[in-house]
Amino acid sequence: MSKSIRIRKGLDIRLKGEAEKVLVQADPAKVIAIKPTDFHGLVPKVLVKPGAKVQAGTALFADKYNERVLFTSPVSGEVADVVRGDKRKVLEVKILADSTVTSEDLGAGEPSGMNRETVVQKLLKSGVWPVLRQRPFDIVADPAMEPKSIFVSCVDTNPLAPDLDYVVRNHGDEFQTGLDALAKLTNGKLNLVVSSKTTAREFLDARNVVRQTVDGPHPSGNVGVQIHHLDPINKGEQVWVCGVQDVLMIGRLFRTGRYDATRVVAVAGSEAKNPKYVRTIIGAPVSDLVGAVTEGVRVISGNPLTGDNVGAGGHLGFYHTQVTLLPEGNEPKFFITEGWAALGLDKFSASRSYPTWLMPGKKYAPDTNQNGEERAFVMTGQYEKVFPMDIYPVLLLKSILANDIDQMEKLGLYEVAPEDFALCEFVCTSKIDSQRIVREGLDMLKKETT
Repeated sequence: MSKSIRIRKGLDIRLKGEAEKVLVQADPAKVIAIKPTDFHGLVPKVLVKPGAKVQAGTALFADKYNERVLFTSPVSGEVADVVRGDKRKVLEVKILADSTVTSEDLGAGEPSGMNRETVVQKLLKSGVWPVLRQRPFDIVADPAMEPKSIFVSCVDTNPLAPDLDYVVRNHGDEFQTGLDALAKLTNGKLNLVVSSKTTAREFLDARNVVRQTVDGPHPSGNVGVQIHHLDPINKGEQVWVCGVQDVLMIGRLFRTGRYDATRVVAVAGSEAKNPKYVRTIIGAPVSDLVGAVTEGVRVISGNPLTGDNVGAGGHLGFYHTQVTLLPEGNEPKFFITEGWAALGLDKFSASRSYPTWLMPGKKYAPDTNQNGEERAFVMTGQYEKVFPMDIYPVLLLKSILANDIDQMEKLGLYEVAPEDFALCEFVCTSKIDSQRIVREGLDMLKKETT
């Protein structure tokens, strides 16, 4: 039975530079980079060497502790380098891409006529499996487990997020095929979460799903918030999540029998010269998407709250559908005109510190300056105003810092992921790195309970 939930706690951060609904095709990427660091907790077992020839769908590395889970090349070409960091940690596998992509034929088929194990094997062999992530722990799903339900969020409320109605337009057949494949992976509900403002027929006419509705400010689009209100996770349970463009990728795999890692990416931000949508591929250089970047601009693969600072020479992350350009904020500011004594007519504030709260439609171009450094927790109730879960966020963070496993479990750590604390981090007077703390807590809990 479908439900409709209304989130009242949260905060919409209105930024300049929203992507215009114009879709362009990026030039074929010359170098692709697949990063094991995109998959938290993964210890990769590299399966290729520099100079090896690969096709789209050829395995590059596997999970050392679960070798069924493969990570494959999105293009054909030659392995250029296996980039390593400290202690020989694998950072990237770089591929010199062919001008014309050739793919391994994995066999097309209608998932509705397959059993669960056949669907799982096809997803594993193709390298598409990693698009499925599990809660708790926010890691790649374990194919040996079966979730109690699966969530596909068709709502993204992050700052400057892509319009998913626009992204899925005219791809209804692929989307439905992807949903049919996901439905085979669980005996529970396949939840398709939409907004009351959703107009895409691809979402509204989807079959084989339980359609749920969510509305409200950010983070109402976070799948963790949706799970909390619709199908809470208890100890020993799993819920899997999958993004809209990941569902499309699964659909293309079953319809064509080939691994097609196409992404539609929103290039956005106040420093973007031409905010737009770009069709590209996972691991593409961000320079192919944003063009030349001037000094003093931060290039983020992902959204401003949870994305990665990859720089102008970086590559698009595996899960990212957005590239954001913001001013760095590394220039000194005169305290009367731009600092703490200024009127702040161009500044966004979550606490009504500036008169701009009287301008509800105003958009802003903030820089990345934190305007302070980390200090002790200040008990202000700020977190609770933007955290729409029945969880005490500050107490949960303190239990993690105290390494108190029992309290972490009681206070709801199984239900959260780092992204759920991104707004808490944004509004925090004490500049606490909440996302890092939550990630450390999840790693600790996983180590102790699995």
